[in-house]
Amino acid sequence: MSEETRRRIKEIAEELGYVTNFAARSMRQGWMPLVGLVADDLITSPFATEIIRGLDGAVRASDMAVFAMTLGGHRSVGSILDEMRRFRPRAIAYAAMYHKSVDLPPEFADTVGVMINCRDANDRVTSLVPDEIGAAIEITSYLLDAGRRNIAFINLSGLLAGELRELGFRQALDHAGIDGAGAVVLPAVSKAIYSDRAHSLVPTHIHDLINSPRRPDAILCGNDRVAMEVYAALRRCGATIPDDVAVASFDNQIEIASRLDPPLTTMALPHRAMGRQAAQILLADHRSPAGVQKLPFRLVERASV
Repeated sequence: MSEETRRRIKEIAEELGYVTNFAARSMRQGWMPLVGLVADDLITSPFATEIIRGLDGAVRASDMAVFAMTLGGHRSVGSILDEMRRFRPRAIAYAAMYHKSVDLPPEFADTVGVMINCRDANDRVTSLVPDEIGAAIEITSYLLDAGRRNIAFINLSGLLAGELRELGFRQALDHAGIDGAGAVVLPAVSKAIYSDRAHSLVPTHIHDLINSPRRPDAILCGNDRVAMEVYAALRRCGATIPDDVAVASFDNQIEIASRLDPPLTTMALPHRAMGRQAAQILLADHRSPAGVQKLPFRLVERASV
């Protein structure tokens, strides 16, 4: 139509208070302007919600909205996806609170457009995950460049992120000519799988390390909560940070890392970037090839090193 006709139609629409009828539009195009999100414990994590913020911001820029359904209790992935499809969303994403492998039912592999902070166990879905190995190499190299040579790692046992971070930690030490295989790596809790509710081994580890013949000059922590415990345990032993012992970590939970004394040097998870990239994948005209895409962490330098 001509620009004059277009202008006149818009004027009339504004005069009449016209708003888009999404239900009518969905009947024509086959979907509602919605992106569904299966939230695997995501909403309960204060820092992992950055994934939702990144996803929601990018989706809203396309005049759409995000709605989430929480996976938990006795609800299966299949039942939630069936319920979600009743709303006829444009696309569906699956996001987890922490980096893990998810055994997605085969019949739903085509339903989920992207997995965020997790990966399909059979690699049938495009998955966005943090580059755990790369982050561990970067933060360990940062400690080494600061002159620290005897680094102990208090890690997250039983978690995929912990396994990959330990691998990167040892690789960085090997690259620097230090025996990575012989490095001290200790579990943060007494249980086989890390949980912040499990009994902490951090105070015992710090006491033993500080009083050992090979007293560490740096401690790398599996996450910022472990680092918070390390701070308290080092002070009980009379060690100062960073003069006696440098401390570094992963995650960048702002409410912890920025408020510790001294503020904590840590690797920030790419949560918001994963959310934004997920929106691009979901709203693209063509489905992305299945496979895992690794997003880099960001080093946040503070005063603990």
